Amino acid sequence: MSIGARFPKSDGVAKADGSGIYADDIALPRMLHAKILRSPHAHARIRGIDLGAAEALPGVVATLVGAELPLKYGVIPWTQDETALAVEKVRHVGDAVACIAAIDERTADEALRLVKVDYEVLPAVLTPEDALEHPEIKVNERAKVGNVTKHVHLQFGEVDEAVAGATAVVRETYRYAGSTHVPIEPHCAVARIDADGNLTVWSSTQIPHYVHRELSRVLGLSQSKVRVIQPLLGGAFGGKSDPFALEFCVAKLAMKTGRPVKILYTREEVFYAHRGRHPMKMDVTLALDADGRIAAVDNKILIDGGAYASFGLVTAYYAGQLLTGPYRFGTYRFDSYRMYTNKPPCGPKRGHGSVQPRFAFEVALDEAAEKLGLDPVEARRRNFIGEFVETVNGQKITSNGFLKCLELVEKASGWKERHGKLGPGRGLGVAGSMYISGTAYPVYPNEMPQSGVLVKLDRSGRVAIYSGASDIGQGVNTLLCQIAAEELHCDPYDVTVVSADTDLTPVDLGAYSSRVTYMVGIAAREACQKLAEKLRAAGGATFTEACQRAEAAEGAPLAATGGYRTEKLGGDYRGGTIGASPAYSFTAHVAEVSVDEETGIWNVERIWAAHDCGKALNPTLVEGQIEGSVYMGAAEAQMEEMVYDEKGLLFGPSLLDYRIPTSLDTPDLDSYIVESNDPGGPYGAKEAGEGPLHPAIPAIANGIHDACGIRIRELPFYPQRVLKLLRERDARREERAAS
Repeated sequence: MSIGARFPKSDGVAKADGSGIYADDIALPRMLHAKILRSPHAHARIRGIDLGAAEALPGVVATLVGAELPLKYGVIPWTQDETALAVEKVRHVGDAVACIAAIDERTADEALRLVKVDYEVLPAVLTPEDALEHPEIKVNERAKVGNVTKHVHLQFGEVDEAVAGATAVVRETYRYAGSTHVPIEPHCAVARIDADGNLTVWSSTQIPHYVHRELSRVLGLSQSKVRVIQPLLGGAFGGKSDPFALEFCVAKLAMKTGRPVKILYTREEVFYAHRGRHPMKMDVTLALDADGRIAAVDNKILIDGGAYASFGLVTAYYAGQLLTGPYRFGTYRFDSYRMYTNKPPCGPKRGHGSVQPRFAFEVALDEAAEKLGLDPVEARRRNFIGEFVETVNGQKITSNGFLKCLELVEKASGWKERHGKLGPGRGLGVAGSMYISGTAYPVYPNEMPQSGVLVKLDRSGRVAIYSGASDIGQGVNTLLCQIAAEELHCDPYDVTVVSADTDLTPVDLGAYSSRVTYMVGIAAREACQKLAEKLRAAGGATFTEACQRAEAAEGAPLAATGGYRTEKLGGDYRGGTIGASPAYSFTAHVAEVSVDEETGIWNVERIWAAHDCGKALNPTLVEGQIEGSVYMGAAEAQMEEMVYDEKGLLFGPSLLDYRIPTSLDTPDLDSYIVESNDPGGPYGAKEAGEGPLHPAIPAIANGIHDACGIRIRELPFYPQRVLKLLRERDARREERAAS
């Protein structure tokens, strides 16, 4: 059996020994190197760009300005609001202004310093509150009202009445700082135009299909004349799920010069490209009835989106739509505003849109349970929504292993014996979550499959799988080898995967929203099963002989296709399809923390994480996803934050100043796989790449409360914030003692 086996990553050796080809490894004859000039202002009108001195520099071959690429682009058709280079004005520090191609990077950099841009500096809004209060300062002209990217208001049931009749009510404000992805590999793109006018772009993207569509549209080329190839990728986490300026610039410059062109972002430029976690302010009301069941949840969310929309329309919905499990809500309301601000644009980061509200909700649930004297684990168990049910907002839950997850971490952590009993400065916290296994609908409306796979058998016994799916390190190519071995009874090492090439592979929409295992898995299994039937009919003592007999019987080369067709899911209301998924994963964490009450310095000692992935097709990869997710969540709780000054300048856009945990800062992680065998997923599988991140942060926050009696409601949990809360706690204690 290949499914369920701990099969090593198919590209692991090539990545480890350096033989794998990443975008920056591509070097073509006569290739030029291009660099992008970026704005020093958060908001300014461009009155003129003087390229004369730059163009006169020896070694400079071509230049590019925004007027040459004026068409606006974006993944979501309804919110296309970016241009490759600024046209008329810039909207954040680091916004792209002009591009220069030269014989080498050094010459291109020297030429950038010779470009003169005449700016008229404009007032800037740097917080979502300011963006609301100052609609006259228009960040992005796409906004129909003030600076609002998207406003969502949805209500399910009589929330106010339920709150009024509740026994325990929590009303608090929670704040979540913005963070970025920090992949090892920066963005890179290479373009080449051939003699027939065909454009090929190699890009470190996780959405080659959408990049292909937008390149075609912006450049005015037929889609058949554009080819996008994703080489090996050195991490993404959502940060490469937009088209970016560099892809359009290298393509246009290749068309202008007839020569290949490469752009490699510096680490600083990656920070300006951003698309990281949205900062959010969340005003939460959570009400429990006398039995500890959730009577009402009311969530008002203000979202800082940065200068461009990116996936912001989806973010505004996800912030509310994905909160309604694994618990049953009596009533529910959310009201979210995603605002334009003069900062680098936010977008999808692992657990897109729902990590922030999950933090607020899980902490509020603990606070409400405490008012009732209810154990936090019991509060979650009591509110379990169940299997094969519908959420309050119309999402259909199929298999649900949340109770098993909760039971595993409760037992492994010694919760019953240790919670509230570890003494001053040590505590345990718990949290749960739910996440999607892909979006039920594609980003642009169409009736074609979201994922397609072509499998070809060779008479030599080799299997070739052609898949448009993006392997961004999560192991989809390995999964395809395992599915072929499972269905065809071949050796998985005899399977070759050709992936993410828009000329050679069927369309797949990309690696986002945890869609790959579910949707690509179904498509691949379908194709392999068609071929397996032909092999069984042909017979043969070996796999190779079966291939030869089947090809002889067929009279043609053996090949078959499979696809994932979108299901019609979601509530019957505007926006009801956003957040709808064919299956949901479930997670529970317990975190053990220690707090030094004299300094506010705290540590996560251990996190126990249990995740319901339906079926672990490759347990090693699933455990890696769980542990990677927990690490990222703990990192955001500890130290990650995008900090800007009063002029919109990002503080420290480098890995020296933007801190992420090292191995010395990483807690011990215990991961547990729960298999609920989802009836719709391939072999029962659901997602495992994003869901396990969500509970880490609130579990840590709740653990800090157990350790020292404070409620921390703002990320990151800096020691100075903890110390301030400890001093406030001590002052309250002194007041009570004095009275």
